[in-house]
Amino acid sequence: MALFGFPLFEFAWPWFSLLLPLPLILPLLWRPPAGLAQEQPLEGQRITLIHPHIEQLRTAYQARGPRRQLVGWLHRLLLLLLWIGLIVALMRPQGLVPHTEVSSPGYDLMLAVDASHSMDALDFSVEGREVNRMQVVKGVMGRFIDERAGDRIGLTLFGSNAYVLSPLTIDRNAVHQLLEGVEPGIAGGSTALGDAIALGAKKLRDRPKGSRVMILIADGDNTAGNFQPLEAAALARRADVRIYVIGVGSKRASIPIRHQGKIEYWDDLTMNEDILKRIAEITGGAYFRATDTSALEEISRRIGELEKTETETRTTYLHQPLYRWPLGVAMFALLALGLFPEGRRRVIRGAANA
Repeated sequence: MALFGFPLFEFAWPWFSLLLPLPLILPLLWRPPAGLAQEQPLEGQRITLIHPHIEQLRTAYQARGPRRQLVGWLHRLLLLLLWIGLIVALMRPQGLVPHTEVSSPGYDLMLAVDASHSMDALDFSVEGREVNRMQVVKGVMGRFIDERAGDRIGLTLFGSNAYVLSPLTIDRNAVHQLLEGVEPGIAGGSTALGDAIALGAKKLRDRPKGSRVMILIADGDNTAGNFQPLEAAALARRADVRIYVIGVGSKRASIPIRHQGKIEYWDDLTMNEDILKRIAEITGGAYFRATDTSALEEISRRIGELEKTETETRTTYLHQPLYRWPLGVAMFALLALGLFPEGRRRVIRGAANA
């Protein structure tokens, strides 16, 4: 409901306005008690007022007439103001404050990172120093996250099971910090690749079409979970989710394992590039082979060049309660009525005479 054509104002309970004419209706229905009615003299009788100074009394009463009349009208006005203020407060007036939410062009990116024990394999080198796969992923994808201004980014981990570490958010710093805390084996020693794809597709399916992108970072085959990778990829395709797959590491690598208090190195032979390529092909994405840090940097650059969705602008109105103002007017009128007790007596007498 708009007031006087002003669209940023409304009453939450406008039906209380039906009570406004009640003071005008009640006098038509209400009759004063017999004690208040003026007694009429019996036929043949006269009422005589005996007073030693009757003329002075009459003169004084007539002199106060205009003032008493003014007080009576003022009393009625305050009563009316009190009633209107209370009714308007009951109608819950509220202002509508426009709040515009602007969604800048970007993607909804869900990062699915392999956090199985195989990510501890030492098949990368940085400045001549051996580092494991997870350290490289953290460094490159951390910078990638920092550069994705305007994108909503989420983070899922998968090992023996798949977990949502962060829902889609524009807080890139929070996602970066969560990624920094990931360690190999934190999600279990196996690889639930299919579950990770299905979980990411589920979180992206409610987002606008064209912006649903999953970046799958894996170094091995599916060895656990309830979904097979190609089955989960078909689900992602039906949800219009494109998957860009990054195969991390080499096909053979040494993984440090603590065994009986000693560090032993086991060979990792689990990389299955055919499955990873098929996942990307089914969903309309692309597969990248990352064998060194420069390759991961190139992948990050190519994803950063993807076409973004259009800007979305949505305006909502926030309600601001305004009942305090009419309620304050009513309280002022109630206090002011105490200053004119004569007006109350005059109103009662007038009602009795009526």
